[in-house]
Amino acid sequence: MRRIEILAYPDIQLLDVSGPLQVFASANDFRTQAGEPAAYEPVVVAASPRIRTSSGLALEAAALPAQGLAVDTLIVPGGWGVNAACEDPQLVEWIVGRSRDAVRTASVCSGAMLLAQAGLLDGRRAVTHWGRCAEFAKRFPAVRLEPDPIFIRDGNVWTSAGVTAGIDLALSFVEADLGRRMALAVARELVVFLKRPGGQAQFSQTLKLQEGDGPFDRLHGWILDNLSGDLSLEQLAERANMSRRSFSRHYQEATGRTPARAIEEIRIEAARRMLERGQTVSQTARRCGFGSEETMRRGFLRVLGTNPRDYRERF
Repeated sequence: MRRIEILAYPDIQLLDVSGPLQVFASANDFRTQAGEPAAYEPVVVAASPRIRTSSGLALEAAALPAQGLAVDTLIVPGGWGVNAACEDPQLVEWIVGRSRDAVRTASVCSGAMLLAQAGLLDGRRAVTHWGRCAEFAKRFPAVRLEPDPIFIRDGNVWTSAGVTAGIDLALSFVEADLGRRMALAVARELVVFLKRPGGQAQFSQTLKLQEGDGPFDRLHGWILDNLSGDLSLEQLAERANMSRRSFSRHYQEATGRTPARAIEEIRIEAARRMLERGQTVSQTARRCGFGSEETMRRGFLRVLGTNPRDYRERF
């Protein structure tokens, strides 16, 4: 039986805990119904016996286990309380020690910040909730943060994206431990994807170009008003009163993107809003300046991991 420890602390996100917990519980249910022993021993552990989540619901928790005891998986959820948890040296020290005992260590959502605070993500690829990527990157520059995946494995450390991505992560564990058939049965029972199409870019604000007071804000406003017009490098440089070479260099320094990539992101963001309001794919492709539905489809697949028609139906 695999022991799964899910860490809890004050103001934790309830679904970060209950989502993975239910996946393992459902796998156990299917096993016992088939006359087989349960596969998992999931337990919520905390420094206090009673933990209040950010939703107001309280959790009863077992004491933090001593280091050196065998554990298959350590899961560190996130939530509004993660910043305070990062400032708790005893808790961080416990995570460091317990991760050495675990076969695999994982985080859900902003729980990646606790793993990073413990030094477990230094030099590793990782993901966290899309809304906290900028904060995370500033606080933990040694981590190779990737904003879009639903979850990432780097060695024996796993990180997952926002909130419900903990369910995706737990399903991947069930698939690795018990096979695809069991993982699919659990996914069907919970009415979720076994492998969710696309990444969390579908749910995040992929376009940050309009935020702040950058030197190209006025240009971005003009682009949004002229999506179906001439947005060539020559035209953009002329609007910015720069040479092509100077514009390309200064623009990438200011935004972290090439002008061509920024135009694609602006068009895709505008297309998303139109599709969410019920516009057809052909209308959207034309009004957003893609030139053809196929060009828009390739852009959506590249940036969002899904095609425009599926995106429209989903949202």
